[in-house]
Amino acid sequence: MNIQFRDLIENAPGSPGVYRMYGADGTLLYVGKAKNLANRLRQYIDISKLELHKQVMRTLVTRVEWETVATESDALLLEQKLIKTEKPKYNIMLTDGKMYPMLALTNHEYPRLLKFRGKISQRRDVYGPYPSVYALNETIKMIQKVCRIRTCTDTFMNNRSRPCLLYQIGRCSGPCTMPVPDYTENVKLARRILTGDSEPIVAELSEQMKKLSDQMDFENAAIIRDKISELTKTSIRGIRRNPTYTPNSNDDEKWNETITEMEKWIGKKITYAGVFDNSHLFGTNPVGAMITFGHNGFIKTGYRHFKLHDHARAGNDIAMMAEFVDRAVKNSPELDLIIVDGGRAQWNIAHETAPNIPILGVTKGEVRNGDEHFIMPDGTEDRTMAKDSQLFLMLRRVRDEAHRFVITYHRTTRAKSMTGSCLDEIEGIGAVRKKMLLNHFGSVRNIMDANMDALLRVPGLGKSAAKKIYNHFH
Repeated sequence: MNIQFRDLIENAPGSPGVYRMYGADGTLLYVGKAKNLANRLRQYIDISKLELHKQVMRTLVTRVEWETVATESDALLLEQKLIKTEKPKYNIMLTDGKMYPMLALTNHEYPRLLKFRGKISQRRDVYGPYPSVYALNETIKMIQKVCRIRTCTDTFMNNRSRPCLLYQIGRCSGPCTMPVPDYTENVKLARRILTGDSEPIVAELSEQMKKLSDQMDFENAAIIRDKISELTKTSIRGIRRNPTYTPNSNDDEKWNETITEMEKWIGKKITYAGVFDNSHLFGTNPVGAMITFGHNGFIKTGYRHFKLHDHARAGNDIAMMAEFVDRAVKNSPELDLIIVDGGRAQWNIAHETAPNIPILGVTKGEVRNGDEHFIMPDGTEDRTMAKDSQLFLMLRRVRDEAHRFVITYHRTTRAKSMTGSCLDEIEGIGAVRKKMLLNHFGSVRNIMDANMDALLRVPGLGKSAAKKIYNHFH
């Protein structure tokens, strides 16, 4: 039996993913996740080392299948989804959904932010699942700092005579003891952040901060600066509970059928499609990205990041799109469809840049995730597609994947730029000392706030360099 099972897992990859074990009659027995599929599956070879219920399950296995994903967190989310929907016989956890770490905002005059595991209630606005409790807790901390929404129970809130410690440290606005007229606006802001809309928020806050600085209102400008800092350093992993379309092993056939439907819709065979998006913050750190997909789903090997070469185009979305499309076409001649995120102007520039490749425009509309329409390869507009159709959901999914990919890259380049610009201005602080300082303090902000005693404790920095750093920031 051991040799037989070894044969079943002989070609398992050493990648993160999810595995399924089936019985002789095709019944799904077990679903599991792994950081390394090959290593995890080899643990099933010696039956004596397994838990009792897995020993029984293992003797019934005649077929093993697996699906690789990008990260261990992705494997966790996929495992939870499969166990919830397919209910394998020997999975004793997750079948009631209680392993999903979720976030919710309650329906209340002053909505409460809470975490929970369990069934979704219509009385709550739910966000998730999250890949780990750590990611969920980090999100709660960030929402508290930026939006100051309460996390206490209704009973606790109704029986307070004075604000709690969270109010004192700036993580709650104190609706328990005082009216908070902007609480509703803060809740709206939290909803936008939790649905992944943080990048436009950063731009809006940056504009507010600039206006306050121009008005010499430095105290409120500093408050907004801290909000921007929290938004840019925290990765929000929550997913809003609305329909999306993601290919996996169960959906491969459906994805393929949807691509075939798309081919009929645009009148063009699709083998290798590229989806473009770009990002910048008031013209700084301008970058672009292309994600690719075909009949078998996303083609991760085709994903590309672009740093803008012609800096005269920085901040001009149309000009940036022209450069990124041009560079991609020259380096990816196999592209047979280009999808751009934007309206008529983006479609026009892509068509002008790549006249021999069909262009499909996915517009945001006035209400993102609900008002999208399409600019067809012949230049006409299509507003007739049903918003719950598989094709619409797939097009939204590839658009959002491109947005996610470029935003992640933009945040990375912006963080590197901020780090470099602050420390590069100090004479005598080169790459080695920058790394030394960051390793010791953890962030540029901590370096800026450090006093002389703290700087002198940095191993190998020296008194002269410490004095230069202190004088530069103070």
